[in-house]
Amino acid sequence: MSEPIFVAPGDGRTSGSPIGADVTFKLRGDDTGGALLAFESLVPPGEGPPLHTHANEDEILYALESDFRFRVGDDVRAAPEGSFLFVPRGVPHCFQNAGERTGRLLIVFTPSGMERFFERFGEVPPEQVGPDTFRELAREVEMDVVGPPLAQSHPTDGSAPAPQ
Repeated sequence: MSEPIFVAPGDGRTSGSPIGADVTFKLRGDDTGGALLAFESLVPPGEGPPLHTHANEDEILYALESDFRFRVGDDVRAAPEGSFLFVPRGVPHCFQNAGERTGRLLIVFTPSGMERFFERFGEVPPEQVGPDTFRELAREVEMDVVGPPLAQSHPTDGSAPAPQ
């Protein structure tokens, strides 16, 4: 049986993130018997992951600070602070920090398993990170990249969307 876990502000194990800032694990699979993973993700302005799916995990995103955009399938929505999104496994999704300051998301996966992706990414020397790094590491955790990031597929500057 699991024990209650309290994590104070600023506490948790930090790892690198493929979108240019850190993630701080608040709960990991080894804390919850594999039930879930919860972490805080810092997201620089304009940044976000490519459109992707998870084969094994459901995902929850909760916007803590800054304005985001959430994409689920072909639906793109403004996601100001306080916005909440549940994404069942297998559904294409991504997000983008649409604000002008570094944003914070609380992200939860159930069951756990995605910590391996962030840990592996944190092991890659910065000079070796390239355009295919996300895709390659994603395959290891049965995450499939199925499209570009929102900044490319649905730019906010009035330019034409990138072909998909």
